[in-house]
Amino acid sequence: MQTRIIGTGSYIPPVITKNEDFLDHGFLNTDGSTFGSDNAEIIEKFESITGIQQRRYVREDQNSSDIAFLAAEKAIEDAKIDKETLDYIIVAHNFGDVASGTVQADTVPSMATRVKHALGIKNPKCVAYDLLFGCPGWIEGCNHATAFIKAKMAKNCLVIGTETLSRIIDKHDRDSMIYADGAGAAVLSASSEEGILSQLSATYTSEEAYYLFFGESYNKEETDNRKYIKMFGRKIYEFAVTHVPKAMKECLDNSGVAIADVKKIFLHQANEKMDDAILKRFYRQYNSSVPKYIMPMNIHTLGNSSVATIPTLFDMVRKGNMENQELHKGDVIIFASVGAGMNINALVYKY
Repeated sequence: MQTRIIGTGSYIPPVITKNEDFLDHGFLNTDGSTFGSDNAEIIEKFESITGIQQRRYVREDQNSSDIAFLAAEKAIEDAKIDKETLDYIIVAHNFGDVASGTVQADTVPSMATRVKHALGIKNPKCVAYDLLFGCPGWIEGCNHATAFIKAKMAKNCLVIGTETLSRIIDKHDRDSMIYADGAGAAVLSASSEEGILSQLSATYTSEEAYYLFFGESYNKEETDNRKYIKMFGRKIYEFAVTHVPKAMKECLDNSGVAIADVKKIFLHQANEKMDDAILKRFYRQYNSSVPKYIMPMNIHTLGNSSVATIPTLFDMVRKGNMENQELHKGDVIIFASVGAGMNINALVYKY
């Protein structure tokens, strides 16, 4: 029994925030001191490294579970299946629903339960659960779905990645410009036709465990004890460019597919410079040069929406919504991601 992706959907939030919108922000160092350079210089350097020119935020009345439902609805429609035939709904996220203006994450009931309720699915044997795996959560959800299908525990699984990082960013932290909101979904189904060829997951929890964490604002005058997403960017960069290419190679080698037959590589949209470095190191392992247009990217306009970046990007390419990017029947593609944990995963798929 094979696993194929038979439908995809995504939700791109409507609020566009450009880099120049951060010109009046009071960026601070970790100790609360001011920078020696002005914001224009900070933003220019930020864009040259990350590639991000703008990002998308949800409306004030929207939450992670809301946009997860919208992406899911599109994926089910695209798959042309009866929603009541879904055996699992797996929702990857990191912070649950954080309502606008609040400081507390709401995860009861789970995001998956909320999505199932919003979809109006009555079948109690459609099991809904959440997955916390950092940015690689959507790929990990696909890995779970594949395991269920191979074990004959499921025929149809809905896997969603959703996040509203705009609700948990410290406006005094330069890294706040990285984060964005979004949701992407896919329906994975049992098939006699080849689909997912190989999978790999790994978790590093020595010194890497807290490279991403929840921390206080850099503004030492804040008194509400609110916590925000924080990271050691340089350490994450070094970890990613070292370990992700190796994981991708192991996964590809396990699939039996030659490097020359790979047509597309979908990397987590975290940082353009980092993704370029990962790609070059991956191909270097095969003594090969990087093919043109092999790696689609939407980070320039959508920012880093964590678990939503890959399913959103895949949906855009699959439906012909990206210039110079298309998929054809039989194309072999690689998905790979890295994020909080630190977690890494990869997946080789025959389209």
